[in-house]
Amino acid sequence: MSRYELRFRQVHLDFHTSPHIPGIGEAFERTQWQEALRLGHVDSITCFSKCHHGWSYHPTEVGRMHPHLRFDLLRAQIEASKEIGVNVPVYISAGVDDLAASEHPEWREISIAGAYQGWTGPINQPGFKTMCFNTPYLDYLCRQIEEVVRLFPECDGIFLDIISQGECCCRWCLEYMEASGLDAERAEDRQTCARAALMRYFERSTAAARSLRPDMPVFHNSGHITRGRRDILPFFSHLELESLPTGGWGYDHFPLSAKYCQNLPLDFLGMTGKFHTTWGEFGGYKHPNALRYECAQALANGAKLSIGDQLHPSGEMDLTTYRIIGEAYAEVEAKEPFCRHAKPVADIAVLSSEAEGRGAGPDTGAGRVLLEEHLLFTLVDREMDFAPYKMLILPDLILVDGQLQRKLQEYLAGGGRVLLTGRSGLRPDLSGFAVDIGASYEGESPHQPDYLEAPESLRPSFVESPLVMYHRSQQVRPEKGEGLGWIRAPYFNRTWRHYCSHQHAPVAGRTGYPAAVRSGNVLYLAHPIFSIYHALGAVAYREYAARAIRSLLRDGETLHTDLPSGARVTLTRQETERRWVLHLLYAPRNLRGAQIQISPEGYVRDSYPVEVIEDLVPLHDVTVELRLPRAVSAVTLEPQGQPLPFETADGSVRLTVPEFTCHQMICLKD
Repeated sequence: MSRYELRFRQVHLDFHTSPHIPGIGEAFERTQWQEALRLGHVDSITCFSKCHHGWSYHPTEVGRMHPHLRFDLLRAQIEASKEIGVNVPVYISAGVDDLAASEHPEWREISIAGAYQGWTGPINQPGFKTMCFNTPYLDYLCRQIEEVVRLFPECDGIFLDIISQGECCCRWCLEYMEASGLDAERAEDRQTCARAALMRYFERSTAAARSLRPDMPVFHNSGHITRGRRDILPFFSHLELESLPTGGWGYDHFPLSAKYCQNLPLDFLGMTGKFHTTWGEFGGYKHPNALRYECAQALANGAKLSIGDQLHPSGEMDLTTYRIIGEAYAEVEAKEPFCRHAKPVADIAVLSSEAEGRGAGPDTGAGRVLLEEHLLFTLVDREMDFAPYKMLILPDLILVDGQLQRKLQEYLAGGGRVLLTGRSGLRPDLSGFAVDIGASYEGESPHQPDYLEAPESLRPSFVESPLVMYHRSQQVRPEKGEGLGWIRAPYFNRTWRHYCSHQHAPVAGRTGYPAAVRSGNVLYLAHPIFSIYHALGAVAYREYAARAIRSLLRDGETLHTDLPSGARVTLTRQETERRWVLHLLYAPRNLRGAQIQISPEGYVRDSYPVEVIEDLVPLHDVTVELRLPRAVSAVTLEPQGQPLPFETADGSVRLTVPEFTCHQMICLKD
């Protein structure tokens, strides 16, 4: 597997440029380009060979150079960047290509209904066209890639974008399905065909990128690193986690994605954007404080950085953008020594529901609980080692087959602790539990919603009455395990025949089934609490889940802090430097904007609510207690280099950070 190492301060420079715009690159000027990169403290910039419109930005014998470009723009960008020590990976649009779609419509993806697939529906709607990797388009794309690495052998990698394959029914896909004994009328068979086309793409495009240099860095962008897709990792040199908080991803997406990628054998970066909204926004600027926080969040989660920008068709760099980027990247530059080769420390592993093919909702809910409760955790798939973690969470929907059952039994035999919620732990046929929870299974509850009568040990701090639970619980009967609390029913489910008030019927009697069961090192919660928290976000749900986690973890927490729930904390280890690095982060988020149709004609996309970071509010007298495996000799605030007083007692290190704004690193030296 690749050991390619990324640079910390990158820019992804979009340049999707319409053929209807004249004067392409005419304002490009070497010194102005370099001024922008220096102003932004940039050490790598991804520049375009071919955009989504299908145009190349250099002379080409395979594709077509933009009709209004009169010189080799990519060559000029590479030379200007290399002159000041800035790397230049090269971007090639792979999954969409409007020019190829226009000249070869037979290469486009076609649905089972016979309609073109892609980002556009009706012909009169603007948007890019999706290509099928089963068609000769893949030959065309690979020739383009081979040409780029031949023309620009000094480039620092190939970035291939929009890597996906739909359930296509073009001529070539139909022929493949017929030859492979697949039925095009079955969605599962169309998906099998799509997976085969995608693997063919990975094999051939990666080979093309490395046709002259076997060590050429390659990244295939799909907008999200799918948990559990280990089969495609051999085609990657590194990972780039596209996660623009204001572009629909939100601020909780990146930390969870990073916590999975930390466990993969590839270096990775977090990709955000300078835009107030998302890609394709000219003249939109995120507040500098937001970029400062996003960069700090990436460092705290073990990632390098990439900030998305979009070059004006004239080729002139926007210095406002690079001043904003520079505010964040100047801080990153000072912090790099404390982040290089840092390994995350985690007490808890969450077995990813997405990696198990059960959707990402339970992952997101569990992640939010753990982030907001300041518990040190990571995300794993079933191929990863569970042994390093004190506790394993199977959130809501993890069905346990024979392979996973054996692995869980081994983990428990080694002293591990397991939290199961909702359906997790059941056999794939739902016939009963594959994990011994100390209770038998009697099926899913008929009530929705029902009510949680929590035991005192797990009860939310401010709730003593039964708590409404919107997702269905599972019915279990304790045997050797200890039943905890009760599930209570509503008077009835809401139907047109019988309903009460505006939402649901109030709480009635106990169902006779417990809310939880504890058996040795296994704790089972009958409700899918993480999906419920993901859906509704009530603090009472988080507290219930957190108390269950801590009751099972017992004295195993590495870290305790009095940070507010909106703050974030991570702990890393730099073994060579013999130090731990504690990251504290805080920035208030505000939901602004609204879902509004701005242009009925479709000239402008509809607006949507955006999470905005503007004000950075300092936190004062933050206390932290750490239980570390080695004695600490010195504590400093970094990168300030300021000594910080600390106390040691009962195997713990205790310290107080007098004040910090946005991000503070605390180094604890062996």
